[in-house]
Amino acid sequence: MNTVEARLCDRGLEIPAPAPSSASYVPVLQVGNLIYVSGQLPMRDGKLAFQGVVEWNLGTEDARKAAELCLLNIFGQLKAYLGSLEGLRCVRLGGFVQSRSSFREHASVLNGASDLLIFALGDRGKHVRAAVGCSSLPLNAAVEVEAIFQIDDPGHLAH
Repeated sequence: MNTVEARLCDRGLEIPAPAPSSASYVPVLQVGNLIYVSGQLPMRDGKLAFQGVVEWNLGTEDARKAAELCLLNIFGQLKAYLGSLEGLRCVRLGGFVQSRSSFREHASVLNGASDLLIFALGDRGKHVRAAVGCSSLPLNAAVEVEAIFQIDDPGHLAH
């Protein structure tokens, strides 16, 4: 069986353990058949892997990798909450890129998350999206990504 995790593993990627909330929010919230995942930073092994302002002290390609890592952390939150990544459809991604006002490649940066999502979920990974530039992010993260997913059987997967 070609699972989401198997596809990611074939690409040399691993779903990390979820990071705990660092403020007054929950990382995952289920409402009916929708699962909302709070913004995830590019954390690896408990440390911020990509910091700074994109195209000032961090290149666009590294920012794409940061967005990909944010998506892997979203998958980590979902796996911890649901127990599985099967039966999911992504509805929306929202991404924030710490950048100067002259930066124009927000969409390209967020493609790191979008492309990996479509690779992992196939057609069920196609989603609507917002890619927004901002002057700062928590912990000086370069990128933050949030998501909304639909689940096939909310009664079966509900926490």
